[in-house]
Amino acid sequence: MLQKLPVGIQTFEKLRNEDNLYIDKTRQIHRLITSGDYFFLSRPRRSGKSLTLSTIKSIYLGQQELFNGLWIEDQWDWARVRPVIHLSFNGIGYQTLGLEAAITAELCLLSEQFGVTLQETGIDRQFSELIRKLADRGRVVLLIDEYDKPIIDYLDDLEKAKANQHILKTFYSVIKDSDPYIEFMLITGVSKFSKVSIFSELNNLTDITLNRHFADLTGYTQAELETAFEPYMAETERLLELNRDELLIQLRHWYNGYSWDGRTFLY
Repeated sequence: MLQKLPVGIQTFEKLRNEDNLYIDKTRQIHRLITSGDYFFLSRPRRSGKSLTLSTIKSIYLGQQELFNGLWIEDQWDWARVRPVIHLSFNGIGYQTLGLEAAITAELCLLSEQFGVTLQETGIDRQFSELIRKLADRGRVVLLIDEYDKPIIDYLDDLEKAKANQHILKTFYSVIKDSDPYIEFMLITGVSKFSKVSIFSELNNLTDITLNRHFADLTGYTQAELETAFEPYMAETERLLELNRDELLIQLRHWYNGYSWDGRTFLY
């Protein structure tokens, strides 16, 4: 029986617990989390950024049982548990609440989940306080998804986009001074951070967007497609009355093309 395809699933824990197909990216993720502290990754929408962040979260939460049979299973110290702040700007309700109020609500929700009382006011001071207090349990892992969405969503309203840019710059400004409390950070989005100028104080942020070592961190390589998806392709061939070469031509036409190192082309 074929495993389910994880269409629309962005949570690693859910994907694994429900026996969905997972293309093992844990070797690449291990290389990332053991090679530095502060990283930025730009990728198109629907390319696997959110699942990558969720996978990193599960690693740092010590959820070893989710990694049975994967490369990292016997390559990681699973006692190395860390508090993880996972923020996604994809669904925090800034369109209705306004960005600052939405961030405040998200920080309050996180503080409740961690059992932490925030006494400061203002999103920057509250964010700093949350990081500092969680660091009492171990250095913090900070994962931020779709960091630029509150700006990109308002490119047809430049006044609103600039206002949100200012709010985000204030929010992110505390990260540099929180360095003693942070073990690892990955920020993802669809635009280059150097073009958005909200990380001007974060001069230690490494952009891995075009780094050849992480070219296949998200997306599927040709080998992964032909190996992991072989039984699904066989069924598709039967339904569409195509042979393998014809099907691969169609797949390349519709889904292949992105490359981050000029050599590896991804689906």
